[in-house]
Amino acid sequence: MQSTSPDDPWSAVADDWGRYWGTFARPAWEPLLRTARIGRGTRVLDVGCGSGELLEHLQDRGAVPSGVDPAPRMAELARARAVGTDVRLGDFEQLPFDDGAFGAVLAVNAFQFAEDQDAALAEAARVLAPGGVVGLAGWAERARNDLDAINVALAAADDDEPPEDGPLRVEGGLTGVLGGAGWDVLDGGVVPVAWTARNEADLVRGILFGEEKSTIADLAPVVLDAAAPFRLPDGGYRLTNAFRWAVARRPGR
Repeated sequence: MQSTSPDDPWSAVADDWGRYWGTFARPAWEPLLRTARIGRGTRVLDVGCGSGELLEHLQDRGAVPSGVDPAPRMAELARARAVGTDVRLGDFEQLPFDDGAFGAVLAVNAFQFAEDQDAALAEAARVLAPGGVVGLAGWAERARNDLDAINVALAAADDDEPPEDGPLRVEGGLTGVLGGAGWDVLDGGVVPVAWTARNEADLVRGILFGEEKSTIADLAPVVLDAAAPFRLPDGGYRLTNAFRWAVARRPGR
């Protein structure tokens, strides 16, 4: 694993992210692709493509995907997974692609990281062809997520408060920001998204990826205790969560 850099925190955890979380959001892909009418030959940009699982899925469906991610290691993993895909380094607010290059822009668990959401949506509109669509998906509110039980326990262990729900996580958050920016919202909703771990070691590593070994050792009992209600008879774990999603058509210019 690469060393952590303040300017590139995601490269340091990219391998563990891909291993434990790469396909986690798969249930949210289908309503996005269906509503966006992504099929064979559709040119699609996956913003914040991470380790490339959605890119590979798009390839399998016959679409023509491209990807962008700010973390070099994530981009490297994405290129290796979705062989032949054009994956570039870049941010949502400055997409390194030509005007009108795509029929759809997708951002799964990525839009909330944009420092300037208005600029990000303006860039999505720029790289979309007339009639193109954007599809966004991300975590729903804490109350819908079993993982919140672990987050609350970890916050308490650190004498801290758990993070509050951001505006994009609540009902109407994604559709509201799209509509407010002049996009024609086509549909949106919420979908259950389960996260599983094969055993205690995977549970702890998946939750605490990126932490120092000493921190993982200290916090492992906290994670295991909080996850006890979600333990399966075979020793694995299943935590049911939720993602919100929305699809909107590009504003006319």
